[in-house]
Amino acid sequence: MPKIPHIVCYGEILWDLLPTGEQLGGAPLNVALRLHSFGAQTSIISAIGKDAYGRSTMQALNDKAFPTTYIQKTKFPTGKVDVTLDDTGSARYTIKENAAWDHIKATPEAIEEVKKADAFVFGSLALRETYNQEQFELLVAEAKYTVFDLNLRDPHYDIDIVGALMEIADCIKLNDEELELIVILLGVEKESLEEELKAVAKATNTDTICVTLGPEGAMLFHKGKIYTQVGFPTKVVDTVGAGDSFLAALIFGLLTDQTPEDTLEVAVAIGSLVAGKAGANAVVTNDEIDDLLDSY
Repeated sequence: MPKIPHIVCYGEILWDLLPTGEQLGGAPLNVALRLHSFGAQTSIISAIGKDAYGRSTMQALNDKAFPTTYIQKTKFPTGKVDVTLDDTGSARYTIKENAAWDHIKATPEAIEEVKKADAFVFGSLALRETYNQEQFELLVAEAKYTVFDLNLRDPHYDIDIVGALMEIADCIKLNDEELELIVILLGVEKESLEEELKAVAKATNTDTICVTLGPEGAMLFHKGKIYTQVGFPTKVVDTVGAGDSFLAALIFGLLTDQTPEDTLEVAVAIGSLVAGKAGANAVVTNDEIDDLLDSY
């Protein structure tokens, strides 16, 4: 029986203010919650405010039996994001400044949690301010295996910092638009997607890089080989959290010694199922995943 992976996520907890209502989210929390649903030992290092949104956050996580040990309470407001959806369900985000998650301390307890974990997952958004950048260095220095989800949200990132984070990551996940930006940054533009992934891997000294391609599926470079998975047809409700669920499935599969082919197939399926439901943390059952995989 494979070992249950211990995975720590780091970064923003926030509320997505959608046209259909308020939903708890933030990419690192979405990843953590999906991993938790898979049975992984999961925690998040983050911060919320001592306000109504903060109290609602704790209540929602307690209802899911999700551990809240490393969620700090600050004098700053719990994060909020205005989300708009276009006609295809694709989301656009307006992210509030100076939120609680901009002030995450590298406490001794948090550092110890990172030390014990099999993987440490982070994105670029929570590193938009100097305070977190400095505190983050204390945490990432203790990580055994690092997973970097670019999750670029203009104007909330510094491309030089993104490049440095890619160099320290053991696994990188990005979307096709982000890849276009990165190949220009690194000066490794190529004729094909496969060659670009290989070139980015070489330039950043990274063994595992995955690019999501929206409805077209995903491509994975892992330990010198390329794997591809076509997308599964879905009627998109909203794309919020679909990439986060994809990443959770990718990490879980790779850490539990699933084959790269099976891991990528399940990750694309889960991303598709989440895009076909409302909200980032919609329930996805094993039966739904199996039915989708069996139908194609």
